Amino acid sequence: MDALNPQSGLKPEADPELELNRRTRRNLLLLTCCQAVGQSCNTMMFAATGLSVITFYHHPEFANLPVTMQHLGVMIWVFPAALLMQRIGRSIGFRVGSLFGMAGATVMCIGLYTANFLIMCGGGLILGYAVACLQMYRFAAAELVPLHYRAKAISWVTAGGVAAAVIGPSLVRVTHDLTMPLYLATYAAIFGLHLIVFTIMSFISFPSVASSAPTASQAEAIAPPRPLWEIASQPRFIASAMAGMLAFGTMSFIMSASPLAIVGCGFPHSEAHWVIFMHVLGMFVPSFFTGNLINRFGATTVMAWGVVLMLAGVVAALSGLTEWNFRIALTVNGIGWNFLFVGATTLVTTCYRPNERGKSQALNDLLVFSTTATSSFMAGFLQDRWGWQPLNWFSVLLMLAAACAVLWLRNQRPSLSAAH
Repeated sequence: MDALNPQSGLKPEADPELELNRRTRRNLLLLTCCQAVGQSCNTMMFAATGLSVITFYHHPEFANLPVTMQHLGVMIWVFPAALLMQRIGRSIGFRVGSLFGMAGATVMCIGLYTANFLIMCGGGLILGYAVACLQMYRFAAAELVPLHYRAKAISWVTAGGVAAAVIGPSLVRVTHDLTMPLYLATYAAIFGLHLIVFTIMSFISFPSVASSAPTASQAEAIAPPRPLWEIASQPRFIASAMAGMLAFGTMSFIMSASPLAIVGCGFPHSEAHWVIFMHVLGMFVPSFFTGNLINRFGATTVMAWGVVLMLAGVVAALSGLTEWNFRIALTVNGIGWNFLFVGATTLVTTCYRPNERGKSQALNDLLVFSTTATSSFMAGFLQDRWGWQPLNWFSVLLMLAAACAVLWLRNQRPSLSAAH
């Protein structure tokens, strides 16, 4: 066809469907950038907190308590954050999260500079709001696309963690000894990263609060929201949430303990940073194809692979205490987490209507981070009391529970057609 309209002499208007696709891809790209930068902050907290605390606080069993307080903060803040976004929209809600991130990083700096352990725990609690918002990026991605594209959208945004695997540990390596006390500049860098997220968020167009998700049917859009207990009592929701809890809980359990275990084995701090880098790469590189795998083989099949891989990571950890045992164990653990968690998230999004999303997503993340908070605290305690290998034996129990959740989901296959 001619480039010009022969009757008017004007260029024809762009196809609105193509324009929508371009806009959606742009929004997903920017949201992925926010995931990359925001997840870098989370990675830095895992890599730096335990090591920074033991520079002045001589109770290593509590070294990860500020990280645990961050997870506790997620539990406390997730419902207020989700309901605020349901009311005022994702854009403002996510930027409020960035403001909390800047405030929390500032408090962490003050706590470390004054060698005050309680202040650092308070900083972790404040940062919990920012992490609660960060975890909702995956749900926001699902709301931007049609139903059949949800797994890919969640996977793409999660893939922003690949950049976090480079940014986070690299910044820790560069900043940990720039100032005294050690790691002070690391927390200052976290402040700067949250400022970057705040800026990028202003360029993302989310669906308005009044409108339904683009995939919602008219009946879903006008149906009154169900009580939370009714949503949560669905077997599909229970099993999906359980799988997500165990995936994140086990990953946090191993990740939180690994820096202390590595340094405890006589390796330098730089080795701990390198292992965390490989672990985060394992967590997020698979996101480039996890969505395609879910669409091709089904969510529960990919989740089953995730359980097998996390168990393989335990085998690597139990095989020895060399640098490569730590590196392989944490990398494989990260890949398994990706398969299990992305699959669980995809299934959770099929359990609620658009006007139920705030409370449903909040409940899911409350359950996930209650497990994560317990795991991160127990990691430091058990690492100090038991050691690295008994801790890994304990994680086998968590993975067996995750396997039961996946089998439960597979038995519900007829009700999972939307997710498959």
